[in-house]
Amino acid sequence: METRVAVLAVIVKNPEAVPALNDLLHRYASRIIGRMGVPYHARGVNIISVAMDAPADEISALSGKIGRLAGVTAKTVYAPEEAL
Repeated sequence: METRVAVLAVIVKNPEAVPALNDLLHRYASRIIGRMGVPYHARGVNIISVAMDAPADEISALSGKIGRLAGVTAKTVYAPEEAL
């Protein structure tokens, strides 16, 4: 199956959602290239970027599941296919 490179941008406002978020990321660990989290205390949020190499449907599925967590927002940016 063809894979795509993408970055999920995740903003966590609700700290109670973190265990569920970590569980989701663990389930997709084989597709995750790396992740970086930055706490932004002044605004009371955590900003997480997740780099992935996976089929587009798996990336979309993870982004949708993360976005359904209470107090969590997720958006996905795909690398152009012709650039790879």
